[in-house]
Amino acid sequence: MDNSITIIITGAGAPGAPGVIKSLRDNGERSIRVVGVDASSEAVGFRLADAGYRIPMANAPDFIDRLLEIAIQEKAEVILPLVTKELEILSLNKDKFQNESVIVLVSDYYPLKIANNKGKLLRHMKEKGFPVPHFFIVKSKEEFVEAVKELGYPDEPICFKPVKASGSRGFRIIDPQINRYKLLFEMKPATTYITLDEITSIFDETKIFPQLIVMEYLPGKEYSVDLLVDHGKPLYTIPRRRDAMSAGISIKGEIVKENDVINYCNEIVQSLGLHGNIGVQVKRAKTNIPLILEINPRIQGTIVHCTGAGVNLPYYAVKMALQEDIPRVKVRWNCKMLRYWNEVFY
Repeated sequence: MDNSITIIITGAGAPGAPGVIKSLRDNGERSIRVVGVDASSEAVGFRLADAGYRIPMANAPDFIDRLLEIAIQEKAEVILPLVTKELEILSLNKDKFQNESVIVLVSDYYPLKIANNKGKLLRHMKEKGFPVPHFFIVKSKEEFVEAVKELGYPDEPICFKPVKASGSRGFRIIDPQINRYKLLFEMKPATTYITLDEITSIFDETKIFPQLIVMEYLPGKEYSVDLLVDHGKPLYTIPRRRDAMSAGISIKGEIVKENDVINYCNEIVQSLGLHGNIGVQVKRAKTNIPLILEINPRIQGTIVHCTGAGVNLPYYAVKMALQEDIPRVKVRWNCKMLRYWNEVFY
């Protein structure tokens, strides 16, 4: 009996797309035809997938119609979104796909509205009694400077980021120990550190002030936690310690069994009722307790590390979408990963 299927992944040009394609194909059960779609005609996933299509951006009026057209043409069973900005519009329109027997693996709209907005997420968690970092949500330069002082600067470092952003865009650390000389001569240009003078001078140059979260800097170990969640019920929760990063992407890490991190993340996704492949970013505070940084309510870029540890979360999400039994396999704890550059020629 032929049990082969066709899967569409969006964001075929995303850094994590090659690992997701690899995971889907290395499933050990069935043949999977992978179709990649992306807003760029130069998406690397087009060279790795079985077929590739350029699609409009998520905010374009024809985004849903074009993606649905491709899904019908390719006879796709499941769509796995890799792009944060696509999640809410896909959630609102998933019935259109379901009517064509295509399952979009995405959470419901209202949990997504909270998870995708870092300010709403922290407020939600604080109201529900979860431990969270100390934070302020600011809307002006004056509020920003006041929040920085309230959080203990210059005696303590602080950090900030936009309430809506992905891929570390807009995230910076203000540390009084890091001056302009160190930034110029001792750190690579892609550093996340910035001086208070530098950021306030940037605000002076523009009338635009994005809504920002200003929060305490958490000095401990950082984790990307990959979860497979069935409508709020965690099926797998696998923390990956982030030992080295480049432009917000893990390039060195280890799968670790740290129960306080696992329990904390399980309670968060249960509270929100999220669904599918979910990522939670946490970091340890001075007191060593894990505190949330943000949620990625989608496949995370380094989920392939879990595949390397014996748990193929992208494929298990497909099986969940198809209402098939999810295997219970042992996680290869302490599996380490090193990432390196590779090339595609075309």
